[in-house]
Amino acid sequence: MYPTIYDLVLDIFGLSIPFLKLIQSFGFMVAMAFVAASITLSWELKRKEKDGLLVPFTEKIWTGKSSTVADKAVSALIGFLLGYKLLGLILDFDTISNNPQKFILSSEGSVLGGILGAALSVASRIYEDRKYGLPEPKEVEKSTHPYEQVGTITIIAAVMGILGAKLFHNLENLDDLLRDPVGSILSFSGLSFYGGLICAAATIIWYAKKKNIKVLHLMDSTAPGLILAYGIGRIGCQVAGDGDWGMPNDLPMPQWLSFMPEWVWAYDYPNNVLGVDLKEDFARMGLHSETGKAWPTPLYETTMAFIIFGILWSIRKKLKYPGMMFSIYLVFNGIERFAIEKVRINNQLFGAGITQAEIISTVLIIIGITGIVLMPKVGNRWAKW
Repeated sequence: MYPTIYDLVLDIFGLSIPFLKLIQSFGFMVAMAFVAASITLSWELKRKEKDGLLVPFTEKIWTGKSSTVADKAVSALIGFLLGYKLLGLILDFDTISNNPQKFILSSEGSVLGGILGAALSVASRIYEDRKYGLPEPKEVEKSTHPYEQVGTITIIAAVMGILGAKLFHNLENLDDLLRDPVGSILSFSGLSFYGGLICAAATIIWYAKKKNIKVLHLMDSTAPGLILAYGIGRIGCQVAGDGDWGMPNDLPMPQWLSFMPEWVWAYDYPNNVLGVDLKEDFARMGLHSETGKAWPTPLYETTMAFIIFGILWSIRKKLKYPGMMFSIYLVFNGIERFAIEKVRINNQLFGAGITQAEIISTVLIIIGITGIVLMPKVGNRWAKW
């Protein structure tokens, strides 16, 4: 396993590049997932505008307006925090690189770096005021294309997605939260995809309505990128070994799969980012395992996600009714996640043998099927909203 990009580069290329220790494998793949989703979203929004389904919207903006004292204070604070951590990292890199997360969440840093960062940030503000400021600021109308909002939408998705994923994960693991609330909340591990999807979707819909972007077309445009991003994110889970593996798998590899490496069938995730021994971890949970190997469920989810992306991408121009693409995505997503839950290790709710993800995936399948039935009748009317 490769908890950091440093481990990956060292093992594959034999190169020791110290600063790569700061880049977590899982975090890197999550970042790549957002990049992929934003690219496909931009392509789809441009296509829909070209087809006349989306149109530019007009908004009023201020030009020549200088920053206020409050703006400069916020810039100074952000600059101080960045400089405080950055110079502290540079001055004690060898120690911090072994556990960068601990350093980021600690009060450690360099006051000198913080002062320099704050000064540079405020100076940048003053320079922009002098360069772009006008004696009398004015409000003008600007025509904006929906695809020009992709950057903002991606930021919203990233922030609300991570917050929602963390919230749902902690709700699903209340015992861990109650035992160590601060550690559970601030930990970089433990994310629920559905929590992120729900919170990010609600916020993006609100933003789209505010910007007069047709919500149903926006949802259709996001669908292929969402499942692609999910598959890329699961690569991070597999590479880092973040605990999203499956139940014990002591079965011998079947002959029909013999052309593949053994870890495709069962894997013990050595050197995983959690630092756990799977055999011991299984025993702690009351699960029996002779080999200490598990179903590599992140690998299976990546494979299914890429297949679903291929299907959605191939049919996106053939669907006649708005909302149909997103409805199909919900069905595929729900089926994929419900199926993988049968071999994954997850906390069961209410002692009923069901998981949070199974409940949500079932709801998504129902909503998706309902949408597939309804959209031919109401899609064109709803798309005007």
